[in-house]
Amino acid sequence: MSDNAGIREAPKTFTGILKELGPGLIVTGSIVGSGELIATTLTGAKAGFWLMWLIIIGCVIKVFAQLEIGKFTISTSRTSLQGLSMIPGPKAMGVHWFVWMWLITFVIAWGQFGGIVAAVGQAFSISAPITEQGRIYNEAADVLVSQKIAMVSEGTAVVAESAPSSVLPDPGPDVAIWAFMIAILTSYLLYKGSYKLIEKIVVGLVASFTLLAIANFFMLQLNATWAISWAEIGKGLSFNLPPGDSGKASLYTALATFGIIGVGAGELIFYPYWCLEKGYAKYIGPKDDSEEWGIRAKGWMRVMRWDAWLSMVVYTFSTVVFYLLGATVLHRAGLVPEGNELIRTLSSMFEPVFGQYAVGLFLVGSIFVLYSTFLVGMGSNALVFADVVEIFSRHRGGSLSRHKVRPWVGMALPLLSFSMLLLFPEPTTLILLAGASLTLLLPVLAFSAVYFRYKFSDSRLHSGILWDIGLWISSVALFGVGMWLVLTVLVPRLAGLF
Repeated sequence: MSDNAGIREAPKTFTGILKELGPGLIVTGSIVGSGELIATTLTGAKAGFWLMWLIIIGCVIKVFAQLEIGKFTISTSRTSLQGLSMIPGPKAMGVHWFVWMWLITFVIAWGQFGGIVAAVGQAFSISAPITEQGRIYNEAADVLVSQKIAMVSEGTAVVAESAPSSVLPDPGPDVAIWAFMIAILTSYLLYKGSYKLIEKIVVGLVASFTLLAIANFFMLQLNATWAISWAEIGKGLSFNLPPGDSGKASLYTALATFGIIGVGAGELIFYPYWCLEKGYAKYIGPKDDSEEWGIRAKGWMRVMRWDAWLSMVVYTFSTVVFYLLGATVLHRAGLVPEGNELIRTLSSMFEPVFGQYAVGLFLVGSIFVLYSTFLVGMGSNALVFADVVEIFSRHRGGSLSRHKVRPWVGMALPLLSFSMLLLFPEPTTLILLAGASLTLLLPVLAFSAVYFRYKFSDSRLHSGILWDIGLWISSVALFGVGMWLVLTVLVPRLAGLF
């Protein structure tokens, strides 16, 4: 087949560009689940309105680094790991140190997907309990959460310090049973699926629940008890920490959330793979010195920028909505979304508006968004892990291709996630630990984005001084937060495990 197969010019009209979007929307499917629905609402529940500014910055600031890494990938047709293996540093067994680093964080962060499949299992077990034990548990959790919401509506609630799990019966095996069936379904989809199938599933699932959450938020403002005041919005944009002893703990939670929300370390690596799957690099064609290549490359870079920035607007807006719902409903009611009550507690955000229908609506929506996160996460990690297999194979004289390995890796990873659920059944802790561990990669990725810009970027593709300023701000922020989290959150937590 010719190297020029598939080459075509980038669209120039807005309608044409919209038709070529997709990678950012797929990544948004990953972001909205564990990041927005769980980690962001948890931060709002613990900190109230005070940390909204940090949540917004966490969504917006990373896009410059995301696009610089993506630009390198689609202009060279190299995968993320192939490109990151070009930054300075030693090799072990012929394999670049960053590949080894990714494998280490992959193992540490793998519990995140055990946490997500557990959360999806919780949603299914609430909507369709399998055992009598599960039904009894659901009824008890429903009563306890509803009582706290009612207390706020009546003006008698006091913020509680403890989670409700201490007074609830054992939930039984329902969550594990449902999670296993979900893992089997995902294994099948990733083995048989294609880019277009994943894109359609994810966009449909995420759009449905996001619109429902936004409608719930605006309808909440019509209720005087739950409406947000301008003074509370002012707190959220004041660049201050929560007052009192809870401020430091809330900041730890928020900065761990910073590693997950928006384009986190994982998405910075995943996004270029999805751009390759979409075909951006193929459309540009092999790099050469011709004017035609430069024009094509600039055109598809423009498409990629639209893709990244529009998806940023979507997930930033939805992130703020989820954060405010957590601060408005959960914080005021003293509810913290943790443990086996995670999904039922989150559903209480819909109760002031939808009443008795809240749980059902939220369950449907949470199944949509959490499953999209699980599907995209498994698909993304399958792309990267298959690339790792190819890299190791190549350095050992083998010829395994990531394209041939990926379906088998995609089939195996969901089942491995289910095994993590069995070993560590507490989903919130797993998700936050994963967010903290992924910050190991943030300083490296921050450096890599700048390194790609000044070492490998084609002069025909430079975006000007304002872009460079944004890239430096993005990279410095990622580096600083990453190092701070590694030293103050990740190291102490890992030390506590031993």
